[in-house]
Amino acid sequence: MSYSLEGKNVVVTGGASGIGAATAQLFATHGARIALGYHSDADKAEAMAASLAGDGHCAIRMKIDDAGSLAEAAKTISAKFGEVDVLVNSAGRTVPVPAANLDDLTDELFDEITRVNLRGPFAVIRTLAPLLRAAPQAAVINIGSVAATTGTGSNLAYCASKAGVHTLTIALAKVMGPSIRVMTVSPGAVDTEFVKGRAPGALEKIAANTPLKKVTDVGAVADAVYSCVVHLTSSTGVEIIVDEGRHLP
Repeated sequence: MSYSLEGKNVVVTGGASGIGAATAQLFATHGARIALGYHSDADKAEAMAASLAGDGHCAIRMKIDDAGSLAEAAKTISAKFGEVDVLVNSAGRTVPVPAANLDDLTDELFDEITRVNLRGPFAVIRTLAPLLRAAPQAAVINIGSVAATTGTGSNLAYCASKAGVHTLTIALAKVMGPSIRVMTVSPGAVDTEFVKGRAPGALEKIAANTPLKKVTDVGAVADAVYSCVVHLTSSTGVEIIVDEGRHLP
């Protein structure tokens, strides 16, 4: 049985750009009210919220590695929505560091990336859990990465943090049911500005070595998130890979 997004309340962290923005746009066209979580660029987030189809959308500051920021965001979301039907954990952080360059992946950088990419989604889920439980049938979609299993990504800490995200999804699926489903959508190299300083043509080179021979578009990732929520209503704790077959050995 499919699930209708009409009138549902959806929180998207990292919602002002990339995968988060594409997901917010798609969900809004299907009648959802969107709370766009952002870290620092309020103007961009507010413009994005204003551009979404339908009404009732808002932009809310959610620094996902800051408990105080999340607590304030939860108060605002509770006052505006009352309950949360869908949470999409899309916010993240990375810095390109070659895997063989162990020295440049400093303790400080490793801690920052894992704090944002792994602890951050957990903290968001923990903070919004009461609002998710208030919904009759809620879903949490964590944005992972095929870097979690291939060991190839922007840096080693990013790979490790995304592996942690998928394990977290499995563990939470066991304890948050039956009212909350938890799933991971793991893209490969996506055509966004998330990885700063990516060399020109890098995505095309990656795409050339995949079975489907194309660069993954944010719309394809958003479609997978939508499918998890709307169509895969008997699934929880699973990973949906969107990478043109890049993960295949």
